[in-house]
Amino acid sequence: MKDINVYGSGCRNCVITAERVEQVAQQLDMTIRLNKVTDLEAIMSAGVVSTPAVSIDGRLVHSGSVPTPEKLTELLCQ
Repeated sequence: MKDINVYGSGCRNCVITAERVEQVAQQLDMTIRLNKVTDLEAIMSAGVVSTPAVSIDGRLVHSGSVPTPEKLTELLCQ
């Protein structure tokens, strides 16, 4: 199981990112634990400069835009 954090204020792009992560994980038949992090202090302490951002198992892997399904597939399969 992978621990995935989606960082953001809860804006539309952040919501889309979280939904997309869930969809891609489901397509890959992968079990994940998805956390939506909206606390500004937690976002900053994770090293996020721009949102939405995604971390997998504690490693920041994407930030600043909504990742494509193809990009998420690549990230989740690493």
